[in-house]
Amino acid sequence: MALGKDYTAQQCSMARALEIIGERWTLLIVRDAFYGVRRYNDFLTHLGVPRAVLAARLQSLERAGVLEKRRYQDTPPRDEYVLTERGLALWPTVRALSVWGREVEGAGHLRIFTHAACGTELGPYGECSACAVPVPPHDVEMLPGPDLDQDPADPVCRALLHPRRLLRPLATDRV
Repeated sequence: MALGKDYTAQQCSMARALEIIGERWTLLIVRDAFYGVRRYNDFLTHLGVPRAVLAARLQSLERAGVLEKRRYQDTPPRDEYVLTERGLALWPTVRALSVWGREVEGAGHLRIFTHAACGTELGPYGECSACAVPVPPHDVEMLPGPDLDQDPADPVCRALLHPRRLLRPLATDRV
């Protein structure tokens, strides 16, 4: 039996969510948006995704209300992609999947997420054990972990070598 292309026959909220974010590149785009990646070329370079796939996924996330396209330059016209409230609501999922992937695949400690207010490393669901609160993404500090490649090839990875708050626009060495 051939695998279907969608989950429309499923009467399940998880299946409906997978219709929006269940494709391979989509969650990586969302993850990068949390890291501060906003520009098409930065997504393209960092993810290594084919142009047509990236354009389709960005349009799909925009239609679903996960990302908002904003003009940042008029001449020539250039846009950036910013997480909406609906997109920000994916933070616990992105965080939990990252922790799960690290533990399951033994990828090492590539990035460390801390509560910016107190410096405590976040728990698996994005909670601060010291403050006993769930930490929203704008209050998360991301630090490079000990297993992160310290000499990456692409400008996004190089920019992510420095401590930074999530959601703040990432400045790469591109002009």
